[in-house]
Amino acid sequence: MGGGVKVLDTSKLKITDQEFTQFCDYLENACGILLARHKLYLVESRLGRLMKERGIATLATLVEQLKRPGSRALNEQVINAMTTNETLWFRDIHPYAILNNQVLPELAAGGRQRLRIWSAACSTGQEPYSISMSIEEFKQSGKGSFSGEEIVATDICTRVLQQAKTGDYERLALGRGLSQERLNRFFAPKGDDIWTIKPELKRRINFRELNLLGSYSTIGQLDIIFCRNVLIYFSTELKLEILRKMHKSLKKGGYLFLGASESLSGLSDCYEMIHCRPGIIYKAI
Repeated sequence: MGGGVKVLDTSKLKITDQEFTQFCDYLENACGILLARHKLYLVESRLGRLMKERGIATLATLVEQLKRPGSRALNEQVINAMTTNETLWFRDIHPYAILNNQVLPELAAGGRQRLRIWSAACSTGQEPYSISMSIEEFKQSGKGSFSGEEIVATDICTRVLQQAKTGDYERLALGRGLSQERLNRFFAPKGDDIWTIKPELKRRINFRELNLLGSYSTIGQLDIIFCRNVLIYFSTELKLEILRKMHKSLKKGGYLFLGASESLSGLSDCYEMIHCRPGIIYKAI
């Protein structure tokens, strides 16, 4: 870096270049997240309280403790703190229109008896519950049906998974992308301005912890994968690795949904690009 060690002042922590680099290396190795230089403020704001509670004075000491045997609980706390969990109901709208009007009818007509969908990096549950609502709407439309449906919803952050499993949301959170009609149809008031998703939508979802850098063997074979707005946090090499592993989990002819700002390149041997206007999806070949 040249010019010696520069000390970066924050309101609570003093973090050197070397410490920040060491932490960035730890975070990428642990969960694949690339932390840009200008995101140093996130380290201070998200880890300051945790470090104070544990009596850890410097970022270097934190990284040292994270690498020790038996540090699983600390690792979980740090990853929970550093993962971004921005999410909406029916995010970007068109993926759910494609799911309902194109993909589900095609799979039902093709004789898929049991439908299996993976919501990767599901955060606080808005995506898998939106998918479950879409399945319910498709079935009730009379366009087709399946003998059963399962949505596997995973995230590396145990904190958001616990929240997602409850199916309980504040009215303010429900306003972010959810129509009043769907709120009335698929949720029930629980009191104190809390609404809970109805059991028939909740029971088809299986929430579980999963690191996208790890094995997908427990996921099984899938018809559809939603991996939206998460690959932007990974290096190009890790993106390719993840997408190749996902391809192995998709049945031939299954579909991959990516985020609006994400694209797939260098994997023409695995996926065929399908233009839906609006929107693009990828078919496993």
